[in-house]
Amino acid sequence: MSARKSIVIDGENQILGRLASEVSKLLLKGNRVVVINAEKILLSGNRKSNLKNYLLKLEISSRTNPIYGPYHARRPENIVSRTIRGMLPMRKSKGAIAFDRLRVFVGIPAKFEKVARTTFFKAQATKPLSFYTKVEEIAEVLGKGVAS
Repeated sequence: MSARKSIVIDGENQILGRLASEVSKLLLKGNRVVVINAEKILLSGNRKSNLKNYLLKLEISSRTNPIYGPYHARRPENIVSRTIRGMLPMRKSKGAIAFDRLRVFVGIPAKFEKVARTTFFKAQATKPLSFYTKVEEIAEVLGKGVAS
């Protein structure tokens, strides 16, 4: 990373969609953003329907040869970065350049252990955690959990 400071965001107990929209705004403003604890980010909604929707996405493939894609995010950091990517204008150069300034990690890398972390108040989970699904659970169902 360059000499410019990165904004380190702790994803623990943050709701995925709200976190992604805030991160995409920061990226479009020209900031470098690092998201840590990607596996502890939460999805709101019914657990069964969330898992079902992600499993249904896996059935989408090319008719001629699945090697041609589409490629589906299965690891927690890829699920989070793909969600953030969906909120950026990727068909314009500013969106692609902004996405290059994003880094997403599972857990806390040694490099960022002592760095000040930020969270978004708007993205904070308000209900008890049993109402949410962790990205880690979705990754395990898709076959590429944190331990894999």
